[in-house]
Amino acid sequence: MFKVIPWSADLDLTDFYQSAKQRGFENNASQKMLVDSLAKEKEWCVWILYYNNKAVGSVGAHSFPEMGENAYRIAVRTCVFTDQLDGVYGSALRTKSVITENQNPTAQFLIPVCIDWAPQGSKLFITSNESKVGTQRRVHNIFGPLMEKHGMMKRIKDLEYRGHLQTVWELFPDKFYEVLNMYPRWQRIEK
Repeated sequence: MFKVIPWSADLDLTDFYQSAKQRGFENNASQKMLVDSLAKEKEWCVWILYYNNKAVGSVGAHSFPEMGENAYRIAVRTCVFTDQLDGVYGSALRTKSVITENQNPTAQFLIPVCIDWAPQGSKLFITSNESKVGTQRRVHNIFGPLMEKHGMMKRIKDLEYRGHLQTVWELFPDKFYEVLNMYPRWQRIEK
């Protein structure tokens, strides 16, 4: 089953980093890219997603003063190795309904851990761009617009950030959880 744990230096992520590199997930392919680049922020956290005790994904969140006070950038460094998941879990973000019904590992585990980490009442943002790195282009052109169409996110503006022109989307946690709870929730083992 699934579990999500905060990153710590004592985790052995050698295989995870190697798998990320092989898949072209450059931002997840080393501690330097996944963790150290976020550790410079005032507030930050990175989590590792495990499936049957194997690291298969990651996500991060950090303070985002560029968007005002009490603002956080979430779903940073998101990746999931869906080919290492069984059956329905491996469907990833391949259909519109899997995205809009939150029936994917990102929506089931990674976005919620970010929402729960941020102080209550925070403004939460996800950024995307046209980069070919990882799955950014799909997030930018498919995930974001579908989430916006269903009221879970709203495109706010474009912003030069971390060396790229980024589209900033605001995530609405209440609406996100409303949709998440309308459909089956996947089993998670607590740490």
